[in-house]
This record gives sequence, structure tokens and C-alpha cells, in this order.
Amino acid sequence: MPTTLLPASAAAFAPRASPNVVLNTKVDPWLTATLKRINRIKRPLNSAPQHQRCLTETLSSQSAIWTLCSLMLPKAPESELRKDPNPLVEGLFNYQTVHIEAYVVHVDMVSQNEVAFKLTPETIDSLVEYHTDIYSVDIAANTWNWSEKAIQLKRLQEEFVQAVNKFVYLAPAIALEGLEEDGAGELLCGRSEEVKNAVMAMFIPLLPPPPRIVDVVRPAPILPSSPGAGNWWQQSSISPPHPVPVESWKVLPSSPSPASSADSNPAMWASMAMTESQVSSPPAAYSPPFSTSGQYSSALQVIAPIPQLPLPSVLMQQQCSTSVGYGGFAWDRYQEYALPYATTM
Repeated sequence: MPTTLLPASAAAFAPRASPNVVLNTKVDPWLTATLKRINRIKRPLNSAPQHQRCLTETLSSQSAIWTLCSLMLPKAPESELRKDPNPLVEGLFNYQTVHIEAYVVHVDMVSQNEVAFKLTPETIDSLVEYHTDIYSVDIAANTWNWSEKAIQLKRLQEEFVQAVNKFVYLAPAIALEGLEEDGAGELLCGRSEEVKNAVMAMFIPLLPPPPRIVDVVRPAPILPSSPGAGNWWQQSSISPPHPVPVESWKVLPSSPSPASSADSNPAMWASMAMTESQVSSPPAAYSPPFSTSGQYSSALQVIAPIPQLPLPSVLMQQQCSTSVGYGGFAWDRYQEYALPYATTM
């Protein structure tokens, strides 16, 4: 889309001047009919220059003010508005109608086929006053306080003054059909809603600064002051070590005894840790059971081995068999071994 070239009178804070009108060599019939309708004095409109001269003089009149739209704005800040159960009473006392008026600064029916409107000084003053006295008060009351709130609010007001003075509404050239006597007019075909949205878009809300991102500092873990203080938890969470299993064949009593029980002497198992180098006998296949509590679940009875001695009957048979072959030697041998054995039993 080509860039629209506006005259100097369309710039911000520029005074009003005669509009810049550019027509095609062949004038549209609707424009001829519009100019004949608004002119009280019949003027010849037979060529493009005659249409251009008539349209320029009509739009240059001081009374050639167009009403682009109308806004319903509050009369006071929200905290000062009248409260009434009847909404009609609230509307009459609390709101006012502000007409957005403008004048034509540019008409182009050759390249862009559009017409440009600039706001009147009275409309600009009304919008600036509403923004400063009412709108700024409401947005300041609805936002929380921070250090630069007043500065940002002042900057917002200055930006609005610049924007409202630069505001130019571009409409299709067919909008000149709403032209009335003395050059005044009104936008038709629903274009007033477009102007209303464009004007309200200049009221920018006051945005507070975003919240600062705070780094969460995690506390360092508390280290134990001494190695001994840090080992108590590990010792409590670990089960006690299993006792070294003691094999029964390694326990030998000092004197022959018929039987001994582990229940009668509980401390016996603690002193029986022996290494493999102390016993030359081969290890046994059986080991006593144990539990995680560190004590044996059942006591193991240890029986001392009894020396194997021949019985008197067996010995007598041997001696008798020997006495047959060797004469009186058998009876002598019997007395030598049998009598002491009998005494022992």
C-alpha cells in the first residue's frame, strides 16, 4: 500500500488551513450530485477544476466541522460518582457526552481515493482534560504504589497529548456523501464505530513494573562438628554385625565331661573366636544358626568325645583266643588290663 502524503496542516499542533483537494480528470457522478445539493447558490459544475474549486471553498469554511463520533464519558473520578438505585439517574448525573469533531485536511481521489480528518482544538482540549482529571485519577487508584508511579503517570499524560494531536482519521472518499450545508458533515455507513475504537485506543492503561525475580537461596546443609557426631546416625541405621559362627568340633573341654550346654554359660561363645591357623583339623559342614539380633536362636549342646575302650567280654574273648595259642600268657594279660578297667568303671 502506497504511503499517504498529507499536507503540513495535518501535522501535530499545526493550525488549520485550507484542505488539499486532488480530483481526477473525470469526476464521479455522486460527487457532482452532493455539491449541487449543499450549495445554496447554483454554481456551474461542468469540469474537474470547477468541482475542485467548489469543494475546496466549501471545506475551508470555519463552520465545516464534521462529527466523527460521540463518546459517553464520566464527569468525575469513580470515587466521586453519585450512587443511586435508579440507573437512569446515575447516567444523567455521572456521565457526559463528548462529540469527537474534526475538519477535512486532505482529499485524494486519484491515487488513494481517501479523505483525511484532523481533530479540532476544542475536541483535543476536551480529551486531554478528561485524561488528566478523571482517567489518570482512576487508573492511579486502581494500581498499587511503587517508587516511580508518579513519574510514569506523568509520562503517560504527555504521551496522550502527543497522540491526540497527531490523530488523523483516514476514510474512503465516498464518506463525502455525508456532506451538509456550510461544509459540515457526519460519517455514514457505520464508520463512526471505527473512529470510536481508534480514539479509545489512545487511552493506554497504567502498567505497574513486573515483579522482580528473587533467587531462592537454599540453606547449606549443617555439617557435623566432629567425625564422631556424624557416625551415630549411620551406626543406628545399620544392623549390628553378625557374630562369627563357631564350629562345634573346634570346642574341646579341658577334662572329659558327659555333656555341656551353651545356655549354662552364655559368655562361652564370645571367647571362642579361633582362626583357621590354630586348628589343623578339617572344618565341619555344620554351622550353628544365628539371628540378626546378635544372639543364637537355639543353644548347641557340645558332647565331649569318650575314649573307646574294649569291653570286658570282648577283651576276654581276645585273651582266651590268645591263651590257646600261647599258654599261660593270656590270663596274665587279662589281669593286667581288666582289673584297672574294672576299677575305673
